[in-house]
Amino acid sequence: MPSDSRETLLTKVMDAVARDGLADRSLREIAASVGTSHRMLIYHFGSREGLLAAIVEAMEARQRAALAGDDPHEVMASVWERVSSPEVRPFVRLFFEVFALSLRGDAPSAGGDSPSTGGDAPATLGNSLTEPWLEEAAVVAERLGVAPDRAALRLGVAVTRGLLLDLLAGAPKEEVDEAYAYFMRLYESRG
Repeated sequence: MPSDSRETLLTKVMDAVARDGLADRSLREIAASVGTSHRMLIYHFGSREGLLAAIVEAMEARQRAALAGDDPHEVMASVWERVSSPEVRPFVRLFFEVFALSLRGDAPSAGGDSPSTGGDAPATLGNSLTEPWLEEAAVVAERLGVAPDRAALRLGVAVTRGLLLDLLAGAPKEEVDEAYAYFMRLYESRG
């Protein structure tokens, strides 16, 4: 059995998740789908929950790469187009699955540590998934000559996630897209 690096295994697992889904699959089943052992996944990620957190972190980093463009409208439209695309939907589902685990205290902190035993798990994972978006959006805002407004940036992340949840729940894509476009207009009209 080949000994893959953590990054190689993570890429293989992410490809398998996009292809086959993940929700109820055991660590052994996930390992078999990528041609490795569950022990190798445990070695690199600590647990199934650690693997889930690593997947979400990697996907979030990929999504933040969509923060490109020459004006705020273009950036917001690019982000929505990317995160709401059908190709990314399995990872959006996974994001909410891991976040739900963190609310129960069953998911590791973002660094892939072992599961938390206490009440700070939601804040730890939640902050680790939101803070990079806020930081990157602030950098983009400054690059575009817009004063970063942390509250407005956090609202943008929250609205985007809420609309993604609505999309996952079966809302028609056109209606969810229209709601995001409406949010963009509201954001742009703020004084």
